[in-house]
Amino acid sequence: MDLLLLISILVAMCAVFSYINIRFLKLQPSIGLMLISLICSLLIIAESKISSTFHQHVEHLVKSIDFSQTLLNVMLGFLLFAGALHINLNELKKQRAAVLSFSTLSVALSIFFFGGIMWGVFKMFNYPVDFIYCLWFGALVSPTDPIAVIGILRKSNMPKEIEATINGESLFNDGIGVVFFVTIGQVINLGIENLSTLDVLFLFGREVVGGIALGLALGYGAFYFIRKIDHYQTEVLMSLALVMVCGVTAQMLHVSGPLAVIVIGLILGNKVSQTAMSDTTRDYHTKFWELIDDFLNAILFVLIGLQMVILPFITNYILIGVLAIALLLVCRYLSLRIPILFLKDKKLFNHRTALVMTWGGLRGGLSVALTLSLPDSPYKEIIVSITYIIVIFSILVQGLTTGKLVKKLY
Repeated sequence: MDLLLLISILVAMCAVFSYINIRFLKLQPSIGLMLISLICSLLIIAESKISSTFHQHVEHLVKSIDFSQTLLNVMLGFLLFAGALHINLNELKKQRAAVLSFSTLSVALSIFFFGGIMWGVFKMFNYPVDFIYCLWFGALVSPTDPIAVIGILRKSNMPKEIEATINGESLFNDGIGVVFFVTIGQVINLGIENLSTLDVLFLFGREVVGGIALGLALGYGAFYFIRKIDHYQTEVLMSLALVMVCGVTAQMLHVSGPLAVIVIGLILGNKVSQTAMSDTTRDYHTKFWELIDDFLNAILFVLIGLQMVILPFITNYILIGVLAIALLLVCRYLSLRIPILFLKDKKLFNHRTALVMTWGGLRGGLSVALTLSLPDSPYKEIIVSITYIIVIFSILVQGLTTGKLVKKLY
């Protein structure tokens, strides 16, 4: 399909769905868009039982878009950068121990808890999935979606320290989750029998340290050049180019692009914005990235809903998917409670914090993209299906009730 036609159809769908949501449903934008596109997908699937013509056209449209590559190599960098711009670095530094432990230790614990339990569940249902693939599965569903979480928390009355911690954790655990996913994938490709523990640690460390180093280099490089001019068009263009160059460079160096772009976003949203940009530039820069953020989110959640059209086998694994939802929530809660035991401020970090972060830890586009990027194997179909079931429940059920939970607890 012609690229311009494809983009035109997709943007038109986003505009129509967004209008319907704002005019009638009045839901949080990402949740509303996905709900409408999911309903449309179900109607299209139902229509295929009568006449397959329209269904085939839609299926061809969805298949024309490589969702995995589109999100991971194009959209993710822009979305994480836009999210990082709004993070207050001073507040983040105050809660750095919590953010660091939640975005690293908690993610690692969740991967191993969930992967290990699902290994047993798959055996129980006579689906023998290799343990390393179960860990890979854990790595792709452990990262939470920062977009919907941040949108919900902005309307809450929870303490600013907790909000800053959750915002920072939701951004960084995306980057760390991708690193775990990539590292486990490399272990599978190279053969676990051919690697030592040091080899695995080197693969992981290169992604993390290299990504942060790249982000610092590009971020402070941008600061050096931006402070010498005062021209908002050029400065906005520079930030746009920076995100794109970061993604390409990270791929070439085999380091974590998501971590790099988060670091750049933190630098531009704090140091550069406060000391190197005029009020006019800061205003244009902020509004530009808010628009990019909203636009890409609309496309992302519509695409997530439309994926149902090309995943007809999802109904074969509903029972395991429902069980996986409950197990993932338990694993997420336990993985948060363990680090909380060692944090000093018990008034801020307690069971309420763990509950909000567990129920508000939505799975979204990143999990879908990672699972669709899995290479063909006997396990791909079941992993893709269960991941999609988890994402649907997470966004539609958890997303619609997280705000109420926050109000009840705070």
